Amino acid sequence: MIISTYNRVDALSLCLQSIACQSLLPDELVIGDDGSRNDTLQMIQSFQKHFPIPIVHVWQEDKGFRLAMARNKSVAQCKYEYIIEIDGDLILDRRFVEDHVYFACEGYFIKGGRVNLTEELTKKLCSSLRLPDLNFLSKGLKRRINAFHCLSLSTYLSTRYKKNKIVGLGCNMSFWKKDYIAINGYDEFFEGWGGEDWDFACRMLNSGVKRFYLKFSGIVFHLWHQDFHMQNKDKNFEYYYEKKGAKASRCDKGIDQYLL
Repeated sequence: MIISTYNRVDALSLCLQSIACQSLLPDELVIGDDGSRNDTLQMIQSFQKHFPIPIVHVWQEDKGFRLAMARNKSVAQCKYEYIIEIDGDLILDRRFVEDHVYFACEGYFIKGGRVNLTEELTKKLCSSLRLPDLNFLSKGLKRRINAFHCLSLSTYLSTRYKKNKIVGLGCNMSFWKKDYIAINGYDEFFEGWGGEDWDFACRMLNSGVKRFYLKFSGIVFHLWHQDFHMQNKDKNFEYYYEKKGAKASRCDKGIDQYLL
């Protein structure tokens, strides 16, 4: 599993707690850190002492929002062939990893959704740093239908829901490492918010990898935050649509820089 973070110690702490409580633990955790302060390092080190699986911390210098680069460096460090990708501002349903493994299939990548939490609930959770028991009936959820867990319904919808839409959501995806490398991972042209997930999903599909869409399984609860790093949004999406039109499957500047 890889996880992306940047200067949100409270959110990352809740996220790590939810990983430790999974019904099925991942084999490893690689944290891609886009230049966080030293307090994040200290917190990660405290978790490393007692965490049930190995934690690898991959830090890069803070030179703006470089999420694509952080994810490429993280995947390059992964020892296992199937990778679940999340962000560090999520609380995972305890069946999250189990659900992704259940749907893992050669020739497919998986895109999941998320349940957004209100600002009020987020502040409460980040203040207490106590892992909550979030579910479909919890207060402070937006679009709570996304918190409903039903594996049989999720299986039925996995190849049918939003079948003809190219959408990516990097906070909740999984894929085979070989497929990631084949498209050269995330395109590091993308700096600042926007477009990198859609581009990744589009190139996966163009390469011949199909998609499962998890609805009613693989559930994550997204902690509220203000929107930052939007300065390159228009530039990023203009580039995305250009590459989409060209039916590109491999990017020029990607993970190959970090592979031995």
